[in-house]
Amino acid sequence: MAREKNIKKENSLIVFENTEVRRIWHQDQWYFSVVDVVAILTDSPRARQYWGKVKNREFLSLQLSPIWIQLKLLASDGKKYSTDCANTESILRIIQSIPSKKAEPFKRWLAKVGYERIEEIEDPEKGQDRIKNYYEMKGYPKSWIDKRLRGIAIRQELTDEWKNRDVTPGKEFAILTNEISKATFGIDIKEHKEIKKIPKKSKANLRDNMTDLELIFNMLGEKLTTEATRGKDAQGFEENKSAAISGGSIAGRARKDAEKRLKINVVSKENHLNLTTKSKRPRFKSIK
Repeated sequence: MAREKNIKKENSLIVFENTEVRRIWHQDQWYFSVVDVVAILTDSPRARQYWGKVKNREFLSLQLSPIWIQLKLLASDGKKYSTDCANTESILRIIQSIPSKKAEPFKRWLAKVGYERIEEIEDPEKGQDRIKNYYEMKGYPKSWIDKRLRGIAIRQELTDEWKNRDVTPGKEFAILTNEISKATFGIDIKEHKEIKKIPKKSKANLRDNMTDLELIFNMLGEKLTTEATRGKDAQGFEENKSAAISGGSIAGRARKDAEKRLKINVVSKENHLNLTTKSKRPRFKSIK
């Protein structure tokens, strides 16, 4: 039961080539949204209708037993609806029924994700090791990686609070995160990306382009927001927004004090791209 409880806390979204796939832990294994998988394989804007035709042609018309079940998954409107879901084995069978150039890479990804994530649930350190190796391969220094991993843990703690306090993942999470950023750094996420010269259409993560100091103050803003959220026992979006502004503002005052006393600018133009091309062991100018 303890293992199942930990698994339910895992993010119910995974990403293949920038496209989200919903999943749910059921009967001691992952079940994936069939429609989400079909949308990836076909690039169809009408994935639900496409799946309906495949389902009828390949299974129902042949009077075969369904290899999917209906489970409630979160939809874009923030509500849960009964959705056709299938485990890894069944998803692989469904893929065989859909002609797609993405079939093979998706199957490899699916097998890899299933194996890695279950390993990480049983031993969270394996998940951290995978992330650490990823940043090491991209040329980040160890000191930066340590801060980034700590920031991920703090972020997870905060989003867990939001999920338990009737805040909807997606748009509402993004708005609250932006409020913390504005209060902490004095600029919103869009402006911060512009300073970093991150292209507008880029999927680059702002945090992956932060300096040591930016990461530290970002962690401070999110950790204080978690404390403010608990202290206020915030419920719903508006109360959590107030807590986000409160937590970020405390971090913002600390940033201003540091900048004044040390005569530095916490927000820096440096990003991972120009840091890793300058030297094998990149350093952040803003904290020399």
